[in-house]
Amino acid sequence: MKKFDFKKFKVRFAQPSELTDRLLVINLYVTQAITLIVGILIVLFQSRNPVSVLGLPNSYSILIWGAGFAAAVLIVDFVISRWVPEDVTDDGGINQMLFGTRPLWHIAVMSAIVSICEEMLFRGAIQHAFGPYWTSIVFAAIHVRYLRHWLMTGLVFSISYGLGWIYIQTNTLWTPIVAHFIIDFVMGCIIRYGRKSQ
Repeated sequence: MKKFDFKKFKVRFAQPSELTDRLLVINLYVTQAITLIVGILIVLFQSRNPVSVLGLPNSYSILIWGAGFAAAVLIVDFVISRWVPEDVTDDGGINQMLFGTRPLWHIAVMSAIVSICEEMLFRGAIQHAFGPYWTSIVFAAIHVRYLRHWLMTGLVFSISYGLGWIYIQTNTLWTPIVAHFIIDFVMGCIIRYGRKSQ
């Protein structure tokens, strides 16, 4: 049996220009799997059942809360994109690389996976322990590519706090999941179909 040489395995930060499409997609799915696993483990350590945390609600109000919050975020993003210089909202080209050539079905799949995995960790696990404020600080810090500009960091923090707030209001994780999905899906579609490719 061939042994794996751990000395050849190196972890380092890569520049967006160094990433291939395949590597970027693999990175997305691996990090989301890790996010989900960590979220589930934290929920279990909190002596809670992950299945009940993701329990389906018995009301359609989650769609109203989720879509309403997503619409507010998208309006704010539209205003920012019209009046703020592009270099302030620059994420290093990651979103363009991620969504720029992706088919619609894949944008939907990525948005669904990201929204479920991230909301399980941040709202389902971390917010349960530390509340929406500290959860939003961690959420903003995790989105490293936006930390270069105070406006984008503040926007990510505010979105996270809003997701936490609608979770508290509706008492179901599916509300922030729906909102997160709509935000990511619409933004992905705007990047893919609404802007000229560079």
